[in-house]
Amino acid sequence: MKRLVLPIVLAALLAGAAVYLYQSGREAGRAAAPATGETAGGGAQSGRKPSRVIPAVLPDFALATPEGPLRKLSSFQHPSLIVNFWATWCAPCRREIPLLRQLRNERGERGVEVLGIAVDFREDVLKYAAKIGLDYPLLIGEEDGLAAADAFGIDPVFPFTVFADAKRRIVAVKVGELHADEAAFILDHIELLNAGRLTLEVVQTLIRAELQRLDALRVGKPA
Repeated sequence: MKRLVLPIVLAALLAGAAVYLYQSGREAGRAAAPATGETAGGGAQSGRKPSRVIPAVLPDFALATPEGPLRKLSSFQHPSLIVNFWATWCAPCRREIPLLRQLRNERGERGVEVLGIAVDFREDVLKYAAKIGLDYPLLIGEEDGLAAADAFGIDPVFPFTVFADAKRRIVAVKVGELHADEAAFILDHIELLNAGRLTLEVVQTLIRAELQRLDALRVGKPA
C-alpha cells in the first residue's frame, strides 16, 4: 500500500519552470514575487506570486542517506550550499545532474557544496545513482521527502533548487530546470555576499533581474 501512495502524490506535480527569490529586506518571512513563470504547457507568465511563504533560512530536517542512517540538513555547513530536489522519473531533474556535478567539481574549493534530495523510492534512487555514478551527497525520502520539500514553502514542482549563503539564508530558489548561466550568476553573487561586498537585498535584486533576462532570452522574448 505504501508504494502506491507516492506515485499518486507525485503524479499531481506539474513540471513547470519558475524562479522564486526570497526577499528578506522588505519583511522577514515574506516571499517576493517570482521573476518569471512558465506553465507545464510552456506558456510564459509574469508576476505570478508564490502561494506559500519561503523561509528566510534553511529549514532543518533529517532524511536517510544512501548508507541508511539519517542525516540532518543542518549538518551541511558550507559557505555556499546548493540543495536540489529531484526524482528519478523527472527528465529535467536527470538533465540537471551533470551540471550539479560540474558545479561541485569546479567550485568545491571555493566553498560550494551540492546536496541532492531525492523524493522517490529508495531502491529506485540507489539503482539510478549507481548507474550514473552520482558522486555528491544524497538524502532520500518518500513521504518524508515530500514533507522536506514542503518545508521550503514551494508548491511541489520538480526539480527545484535552493541556494543558501554562509549564514544559511535562502538567497534564491530556482523552480524548474537549472541552467549553467543561472547557477554561475547566483554562485558568483553569493560569494560577494559572503565577502560582505554586497547586501542580501542587493544580491537578490541583481539575481532576480539577471534570471529574468536569461529566461526571456531562452523563450525568445525581448528582455
